[in-house]
Amino acid sequence: MFLGEEGDGVEKKIRVLVAKLGLDGHDRGAKVVAKAYRDAGMEVIYTGLNKTPEQVAEAAIQEDVDVIGVSILSGAHNTLVPKLINLMKDRGITDVVYVVGGIIPNEDVPRLQAAGVAGVFGPGTKTNAIISFTQKAVEGRKTV
Repeated sequence: MFLGEEGDGVEKKIRVLVAKLGLDGHDRGAKVVAKAYRDAGMEVIYTGLNKTPEQVAEAAIQEDVDVIGVSILSGAHNTLVPKLINLMKDRGITDVVYVVGGIIPNEDVPRLQAAGVAGVFGPGTKTNAIISFTQKAVEGRKTV
């Protein structure tokens, strides 16, 4: 969690949207991470399966999230994740932290980072590492 704007002393929970992009029907990992975020005191919105980048962007805007966590196992990460980030930028949303988890080859990580992804987490990553990374990334972009 981080302090409210302008140091008003009010704690604001980090809002995380956990999304499953594309034709990826395996959501166990996404649900595990969503539960870990919730257990860490964050507000979590889960999109469910088979969402388009447009649907995820719309949900993120409506929910006013701080973080979008994309879980993707289909191999379409190099197409769908940058498209999502560009849709958000096109709508003027530039302060969201993006994290991606799933089957992401090491050689694809730099491309995702260049598109705006802050963190990429593969199979076996401990949830406490994801939580810690996310908290630091959100706090790093907030001004108090």
